[in-house]
Amino acid sequence: MKIKLLPFVAGAMLITSVVQAQTADPVVSGIVKEATENSQLRKLAHELLDVIGPRLVGSPQIKQAHEWAVDKYAGWGISAKNEQWGTWRGWERGVSHIDMVYPRVKSLEGMQLAWSPGTKGKDITAETIILPLVTDSIAFQKWLPNAKGKIVMISMNQPTGRPEYNWTEFATKESFDKIKAEKAEETKAWAERIKNTGFNAKSLALALEKAGAAAIMASNWSNGFGVNKIFGANTTKIPTVDIALEDYGLLFRLTEGGSKPKVRIKAESKELGAVPTFNTIASIKGSEKPNEYVILSAHFDSWDGGTGATDNGTGTIVMMEAMRILKSVYPNPKRTILVGHWSSEEQGLNGSRAFVEDHPEVVNNLQALFNQDNGTGRIVNISGQGFAKSETYLTRWINRIPEKYRAEIKTSFPGSPGAGGSDFASFVAAGAPGFSLSSLGWSYGNYTWHTNRDTFDKIVFDDVQSNAIVAAIMAYAASEDPERSSTEKSILPNNTRTGQPGVWPTPVKPNRKGGQ
Repeated sequence: MKIKLLPFVAGAMLITSVVQAQTADPVVSGIVKEATENSQLRKLAHELLDVIGPRLVGSPQIKQAHEWAVDKYAGWGISAKNEQWGTWRGWERGVSHIDMVYPRVKSLEGMQLAWSPGTKGKDITAETIILPLVTDSIAFQKWLPNAKGKIVMISMNQPTGRPEYNWTEFATKESFDKIKAEKAEETKAWAERIKNTGFNAKSLALALEKAGAAAIMASNWSNGFGVNKIFGANTTKIPTVDIALEDYGLLFRLTEGGSKPKVRIKAESKELGAVPTFNTIASIKGSEKPNEYVILSAHFDSWDGGTGATDNGTGTIVMMEAMRILKSVYPNPKRTILVGHWSSEEQGLNGSRAFVEDHPEVVNNLQALFNQDNGTGRIVNISGQGFAKSETYLTRWINRIPEKYRAEIKTSFPGSPGAGGSDFASFVAAGAPGFSLSSLGWSYGNYTWHTNRDTFDKIVFDDVQSNAIVAAIMAYAASEDPERSSTEKSILPNNTRTGQPGVWPTPVKPNRKGGQ
């Protein structure tokens, strides 16, 4: 019996030694211990999202957030600064209150869009009117005087407020097919309605404003229960408000039915002129190779329909927590570890593009950048971003992560270079090894991405904690690696649309005077 057990025992000992080799690293163990036993994630989330709130570029709140971040890093013994890279149109959101006052009284769910002109301390009360169906731009010009003094509704009325998954679960096939066809038909018809005016979305709003409209009313439904996307206004003198699907549909039906509903709008906002805009940069200086860099990356700004919790509050607190942990358990990294909290990502990666343009000494000596920006979920995908030898070093670093935290991570090598989407792409375009730590969805696209429901309660803190551990270990492993990461580019496959050879993205200049 003993002789028969020997191979099994030997195999078990080998497996044990492999496991011990993976988990014996005291820094890795220290990262996991600090992250799980002394997490600061909830505190960071509360202070950033609940107290400061949304972080629209150019707003007082993002300036407050930058100052808060520098103070937080200082409290952890980490050097940090706010680095100005440009200016932006300054704007401060005030109260939005919107009520239907005829044919009955009802408070409506809605808000002014970012950078919307306010109502100048007064309430606007006006009748609603629907953007007309016209044959061409000449007919629309003849209609335009009808907009004077009216609140013009420029969005289609959705045929259903139920998301597709709800129809899939409960509807008959016949009913589901019918509503899908109806929606597709109405969406196409509304696009034609706008096209026939001769204007696009921006110029249409300005044409209505010039014609004397009292306000613009829209509803940008995000295909989920009670959720709308909130972006920026195109008007310069009159308010633009977004109304929840349910209330917008009510007003649309009443208007279409001839009830001539009236709406009262109070929208407070302040124009602040051109204000400076910043990136927050914090660093733990390298002890052996201080002029080589590992960057933890997450954009700091948000749209302001909600509080920017999952876009990108979660990425922000992950990288802050990772830096705090590294300072605690790995205070003397071989390479300098930076964290970049970029602003104006939402308007075109402007903060990170400015950093790439302003800091060639960092970009040219970048070991790796790890960016997190697609919600609260666990990290499950890492692509090589088109770097030919990325599999060698990324796999080496990923294998330093305990199995519990890396079991779900799928990799693709060499992958394709990201041309946009988030801030890692600014570095990839410059030929520097930037990587996206992509997460599980958690209904991100419909329910929280750029919506009025992107708030603290949507954070899954267990997943965010896991991400902080992964980010910290990846930064540690990249810092310790005796080899420099290769930036050799792979040969890209042909473009499936054009048939032409794939082309590496090129750097894009940042907009340093936004909204002005």
